[in-house]
Amino acid sequence: MTISIALLISGSIPDTLSPTYGQYLALFTRFLQDSLPDDAQVSFALDPFDVVNKMEYPSDEQLDSYDALMYTGSGSPAANAYEDLPWINRLVAFTARVLRDRPKLKLIGICFGHQIIARALGGSCVPNNGLWEVGPTPLDLTDLGKKIFGVQSVNIQQMHRDHVPSLPPHTGILPESEPLHLLASTSISPNQGMISFFPSPSPLQTLPNTHIFTLQGHPEFVEGLVMGLVALRSASGIMSAEVAADADRRRAWRNDGTGVLGRAVWCVLGVDVA
Repeated sequence: MTISIALLISGSIPDTLSPTYGQYLALFTRFLQDSLPDDAQVSFALDPFDVVNKMEYPSDEQLDSYDALMYTGSGSPAANAYEDLPWINRLVAFTARVLRDRPKLKLIGICFGHQIIARALGGSCVPNNGLWEVGPTPLDLTDLGKKIFGVQSVNIQQMHRDHVPSLPPHTGILPESEPLHLLASTSISPNQGMISFFPSPSPLQTLPNTHIFTLQGHPEFVEGLVMGLVALRSASGIMSAEVAADADRRRAWRNDGTGVLGRAVWCVLGVDVA
């Protein structure tokens, strides 16, 4: 069994960190591989598309061959999903078109990708009053989130100061029979993830029946990369010393990136990793 995924890359990892951790293609390849059980009988193809510098996208023919679109983070605090920039506007428009015209294609959005999908659905992404979420962060799971992830609590690596403040309203992009559901929240960011299920007379609220799956955090990030980004951003003055110190205090906290969240992504892709 081979799963084909288009990876829409919305930025890059800083040059000082990429020799150790790689760029987004390497990060997501490692994340997906590490989330699979050793005995899993599945392979995957991850095709990268640079939507920033090259503004490249899968063709309609290619879209027919993919099981999912996966949206990366931006990698830079200078890239904001709410900005009126040609490449961001095109990404939002592309996403809205896919949601309208290809209702069976799965979408998985991470951080910036979560925010872009929210915008495509008619929601908003806004600055969070200067508040950062950084490092391993406990999420308050909804009842559906607990059911979906199969656990009572989740920690996820975070690196953001913009957020989606609420679930997007119904604007007609999705059918009335496909509502969005909240997966988790924190006191700083109320929308930590969204999910929708393929509509049917009695839609199954299960991961294999998922149409849209998003997370505000970074399940693909590891401690060393996060702390490297913290060091760079605190040194530049973008992030306060207090925020950096708090991230350092929590750096060794449990990270459920692959063990819980990565396996959930594979279930969304239709692979049984139980």
